Amino acid sequence: MYISANVVYRVNNTPLKNGVLGINEDGCIGAVLTQEEAQGIENIQHYDGVLVPGFINTHCHLELSHLRQKIAEKTGLTGFIKQILSFRQQPEEEIISAMQNADAEMYENGIVAVGDISNLLISKSVKLNSKIYYHTFVEVFGFNRPSEPIIEQALNLKKEFAPLKASIVPHAPYSVSSSLFNEIEKVTNEDDALSIHNQETIGENELFETGTGKFADFFAELGIAQNDAHNSSKNSLNYHLPLLSKEVNTLLVHNTFSSKADIDFAKKEHQKLYWCLCPNANLYIENTLPDVDVLKTERLKITLGTDSLASNHQLNILSEMQTLQEHKSISFEELLKWATLNGAEFLGIESQYGSFEKGKKPGVVLISNAENGIINKETTIKRLF
Repeated sequence: MYISANVVYRVNNTPLKNGVLGINEDGCIGAVLTQEEAQGIENIQHYDGVLVPGFINTHCHLELSHLRQKIAEKTGLTGFIKQILSFRQQPEEEIISAMQNADAEMYENGIVAVGDISNLLISKSVKLNSKIYYHTFVEVFGFNRPSEPIIEQALNLKKEFAPLKASIVPHAPYSVSSSLFNEIEKVTNEDDALSIHNQETIGENELFETGTGKFADFFAELGIAQNDAHNSSKNSLNYHLPLLSKEVNTLLVHNTFSSKADIDFAKKEHQKLYWCLCPNANLYIENTLPDVDVLKTERLKITLGTDSLASNHQLNILSEMQTLQEHKSISFEELLKWATLNGAEFLGIESQYGSFEKGKKPGVVLISNAENGIINKETTIKRLF
């Protein structure tokens, strides 16, 4: 069948006004045509709006879906973590049901692939039965514990997630020791992708630079001793980035307090970096946003994520785009690349997802009521394929 819209955004090429997509029965793209090239084709179904490929959510915590509307907003990251620790343990059936609903919500919101953080195996059944492609990031942490048992447990969990794609990743610089980073590198394969929470709060940088601040106080409260990496005069990015494998795509998540100097250091240190923005979660937890202008100016490969329903009101990439557009005045076309092709490239699935090209099966999403590329409260989203 053939479908058309006011604009077809190919992502990897210029948008097509009144462009036409040929769609095979299995959802594969059979043709991408200009209006002129489609002359003579009958029964083209035209939609009022724009057609875009399915979205890639590069950062999610499906396991936390049952915490929707249970975590207070704007408490700062340490306050958020305390609430997670208090509420996370719930009956298994409640957690699974919430994950199933979250998965369905993402599908309806046009999301076709997800990079999902997991600490347990509980999400496997949901992912196996999902219409969404999942790459599971088996997350590890430990600062003052032996690293070998942590990695052994993570390797077992990764195997249990098979046949789903999975890789072992560090949680965050403040929760992973240098020895554990070394163990992670040993088990990282060339077809893996890595992810790490980065500079999400000012207290994270303070912990490493001066050994003081909210995270230092939080560690003291939990009885966790500081080590040589703390109070080192270097911030968290300078600590963790040299310890990560340079051979695989690596996602820095949040980057709320990343500076121009941090970006300069990162570009020299690692050539396969992607920078994930989760704006709604940033506002939910820290009530601030990253310096998106400097990230753009430096031509970084930016992706988008929703984070979890513990830190967001919905799992909707279009909503993340709207927030960035409202606060940072970014064009629809640029946001769309962050939401699709960049994420697909990070996950290594760009041969199927991320853009409209013949032979791909990226999903087809209709966005309506976004005049002149402006996303607002009237803008709607509908998955077509």
